Amino acid sequence: MAAAPAAEGAPEDPHDSNSSAESLDRLYPAVGSSKPPRKRTTSQCKSEPPLLRTSKRTIYTAGRPPWYNEHGTQSKEAFVIGLGGGSASGKTTVATMIIEALDVPWVVLLSMDSFYKVLTKQQQEQAASNDFNFDHPDAFDFDLIIATLKKLKQGKSVKIPIYDFTTHSRKKEWKTLYGANVIIFEGIMAFADKELLKLLDLKIFVDTDSDIRLVRRLRRDISERGRDIEGVIKQYNKFVKPAFDQYIQPTMRLADIVVPRGSGNTVAIDLIVQHVHSQLEERKLRWDMAALASAHQCHPLPQTLSVLKSTPQVRGMHTIIRNKETSRDEFIFYSKRLMRLLIEHALSLLPFQSCTVQTPQGQDYEGRTYSGKQITGVSILRAGETMEPALRAVCKDVRIGTILIQTNCNTGEPELHYLRLPKDISEDHVILMDCTVSTGAAAMMAVRVLLDHDVPEDKIFLLSLLMAEMGVHSVAYAFPRVKIITTAVDKKVNDLFRIIPGIGNFGDRYFGTDAPPDWSDDEDALST
Repeated sequence: MAAAPAAEGAPEDPHDSNSSAESLDRLYPAVGSSKPPRKRTTSQCKSEPPLLRTSKRTIYTAGRPPWYNEHGTQSKEAFVIGLGGGSASGKTTVATMIIEALDVPWVVLLSMDSFYKVLTKQQQEQAASNDFNFDHPDAFDFDLIIATLKKLKQGKSVKIPIYDFTTHSRKKEWKTLYGANVIIFEGIMAFADKELLKLLDLKIFVDTDSDIRLVRRLRRDISERGRDIEGVIKQYNKFVKPAFDQYIQPTMRLADIVVPRGSGNTVAIDLIVQHVHSQLEERKLRWDMAALASAHQCHPLPQTLSVLKSTPQVRGMHTIIRNKETSRDEFIFYSKRLMRLLIEHALSLLPFQSCTVQTPQGQDYEGRTYSGKQITGVSILRAGETMEPALRAVCKDVRIGTILIQTNCNTGEPELHYLRLPKDISEDHVILMDCTVSTGAAAMMAVRVLLDHDVPEDKIFLLSLLMAEMGVHSVAYAFPRVKIITTAVDKKVNDLFRIIPGIGNFGDRYFGTDAPPDWSDDEDALST
């Protein structure tokens, strides 16, 4: 992975960029390398009850995200690692290596590059001529950085600006992140503010030779930003190198750990990982299996789970949709029938109160009426949206929202990529829909989104055609007041996190698409 850009500059004439990059590759040997991160999910569980596995130990969690207490709320603040160093020193590569070696769920990587200030028109003109200093502390919005880190450390959602390096401006879109177990914050000025330093639990300085940093910067700016060697070197000599000498190198003394040679120093990275593991244990963000196994030998399905009665009709429909030989038309038809029954069953669990109406014959009838304000359906894309027609068919004037969650390819953790929720959803009963739930990763992320929008936990109804016991335990343990409703619960999840015996990848069978072979059942919401 390329090192994160630590300083900005105006794009040069792109016509000769390819030849310049090739010339540079011939002049200098390759510096540093990084292997692509292995695919991980938020739960590495393969047995009952679920376990979170790391390369060094096995941690018992009973399906609960390790930063939550038994009430489903965050018990401790996240552990924040600050990564400082010069431009192109390899900070992002080191961060990725730490994430991989940590192998713990829910890690957020936050780059300082997202927080460049919005430029005035005059500053835009200076940037276009390489005369604006992006390597000065004043170029960064420290107030926004500090506010963002504080909220993220407390487990709250934050909106991250997206910076466009070609136009020197923030895009209109913002990226949403949620609280995590570990936060890695990297940037050239990571240690340049006193208030920011207070938020960092571990400070790491990546110290890489200046010649290597220049080579990396040349490669990056020429190959990725269409600039030429002359322009990059001019900017480096005018702003980047003086800024390093004046503002960045002096902060090395503030670091708890200095990593010489950056990503090439695997010994230092191993020591950092061991230290972070010990810190997480001290904060009780991790548990030892031996201490807890005896207390959790038996895990009955939670009382918040409601399973549709397995009548001959229901079992017959399951037989059809589980059969690999079933045609797509039949799969869709009988899935829709099951969805209708599932939603009817879920609506019967909503709160009702007594009421009296008069019949056309003038007689009183003692009946029941829904006692809530409104019902809102929220589908987890893409498979969850297939349940929307059934909800609309049985619930008049229902409001619909959608959530899209995708895995960050660098950290392996789920992130919110699209959200559309009705206004005042906090007063509604919410029907959260996803067709299959295996590990529960997507469902838990979606519940966190709803909670962040002030939907009471006991007003969330998670609906799924099929769930694995692992997913049921995970959701119920993290969010004990969320009602879980399904038509069937299967016992096992295989090595690819597919429900066994299962139904296959619901989204692909329903939409007629093909999925990569390593997708899990509930990764419809985590990958597209």
